[in-house]
Amino acid sequence: MRLNEAGLKNRAQWEEKGYALPQFDREKAAQATKAAPRWIHFGAGNIFRAFQANVVQNLLNAGVLDTGLIVAEGYDYEIIEKMNRPHDGYSILVTLKADGSVEKTVVGSVLESLALDSENAADFGRLKEIFSADSLQMASFTITEKGYSLVDGKGKELPDVTEDMKNGPEKPKSYIGKVASLLYTRYQAGEKPIAMVSMDNCSHNGDKLYAAITAFAEGWTKAGLAEAGFEKYVKDPAKVSFPWSMIDKITPRPDPSVEAILKADGVEELEPVITGKKTYIAPFVNAEECEYLVIEDAFPNGRPELEKGGLMFTSRETVDKVEKMKVCTCLNPLHTALAVFGCILGYQKISDEMKDEELKKLVEIIGYREGLPVVVDPGVLDPKEFIDTVLNVRIPNPFMPDTPQRIATDTSQKLAIRFGETIKAYAASDKLDVADLKLIPLVFAGWLRYLMAVDDNGNHFELSPDPLLDTVCPYVEGITLGNSEGAEEKLRPVLENASIFGVNLYEVGMADLVCGYFKEMTAGTGAVRAVLKKYVK
Repeated sequence: MRLNEAGLKNRAQWEEKGYALPQFDREKAAQATKAAPRWIHFGAGNIFRAFQANVVQNLLNAGVLDTGLIVAEGYDYEIIEKMNRPHDGYSILVTLKADGSVEKTVVGSVLESLALDSENAADFGRLKEIFSADSLQMASFTITEKGYSLVDGKGKELPDVTEDMKNGPEKPKSYIGKVASLLYTRYQAGEKPIAMVSMDNCSHNGDKLYAAITAFAEGWTKAGLAEAGFEKYVKDPAKVSFPWSMIDKITPRPDPSVEAILKADGVEELEPVITGKKTYIAPFVNAEECEYLVIEDAFPNGRPELEKGGLMFTSRETVDKVEKMKVCTCLNPLHTALAVFGCILGYQKISDEMKDEELKKLVEIIGYREGLPVVVDPGVLDPKEFIDTVLNVRIPNPFMPDTPQRIATDTSQKLAIRFGETIKAYAASDKLDVADLKLIPLVFAGWLRYLMAVDDNGNHFELSPDPLLDTVCPYVEGITLGNSEGAEEKLRPVLENASIFGVNLYEVGMADLVCGYFKEMTAGTGAVRAVLKKYVK
């Protein structure tokens, strides 16, 4: 059983093994997509394959859509070369349910795969063709929050961005520079309307994409490298919109236990590929069953009927409320708390942490007691029910092979939103007191303790990737288990860094508490566990 066009001709063989197959005429849909593309997506990773691609397949199966997806990968071209093309755009979605059952779906809605590479004349030429099409309604993105940044962790402009600003839209190298170049092509083709939809898991994601694209439009226009009208086009929401969205679906890296299930069925060539850029990708994606995608309904060239696939379209204000509910309270902060302490305590699975009495209580208090009081009910999703599902179904799902190490990635980029917004809401309230927040500061202290890269038994562990490691790790240098002398002075620069925590912890009166927790956690081996037992009541 091979995952490609030829291998799927024997449909009965796949169906006998329990695989749901595409029910639409793929050849016809591919021709329609090539002739009149409606949706292109940037970022060929797991969340896209498990969520957006599956939604489109369901709508193709139902006859709601007659065109499929085009995917472009601008960070790691090997994904296209070594995964998408050898499998003719197909992937296998393995949905791992909390009751232990498994759903296997062959997803075939991706009908064209391209490298977003200006040096690749064929692919970049095709991308320009797509961006010139009257039919194109949306370009969406899952490129991670740092994909929108034009600067490095220290605020210095990235070399590729500097070069692109200087050289113009002809052959850009940076990710956003390449996207801006394609948008310039659409402008030159007649200022055609389009929605540029960030679907990344970060606050006000549409604004991040807008800021990045606008920087290029302004820079190129000012330097005379682009026509004067390009900047006006990008800034006109009737021509180019940048809707906000909130996405939620857990898609861990492909797991060997899932690979074993598929191998037992007879599926061949399942081995994951680790690219030169360290991307870990396989022909299958394992994911949870829960999924949410709420999008601001701002599409100047119309949009597909994606609400029929479960997506929610609403106002920007409602998206903001949903996003704050999830990112600042009901899921992401709980994940980050478990990730930080899970790494220190030696856990390898997030679900196992929910069997730990102190860690379970930690996230329950952060969610229900400290976070929920500042959540505004968005109306489309109930906050209390959302947390209930997170803590009782989603995170404890023993069949989801998610790890604290994966979730601890880029923690320095997450703390300000995941916890800082709650602190700000407390500070702005006349009914709530920042001093009542006890466990959010404990997570901050836990993160500083994590940066020591020493677990609670005194053994070294590897820190997860984070663009600020070189900046923040020196603050805990010289501090060892049993010796936290001078910790207050060493930690002061990071504790007053509002870009990391969302607030200056000294100004909100939280720094001393964080410092105190940190010193207790560095008292010796077993100190982190002792601190959790002491404060998580």
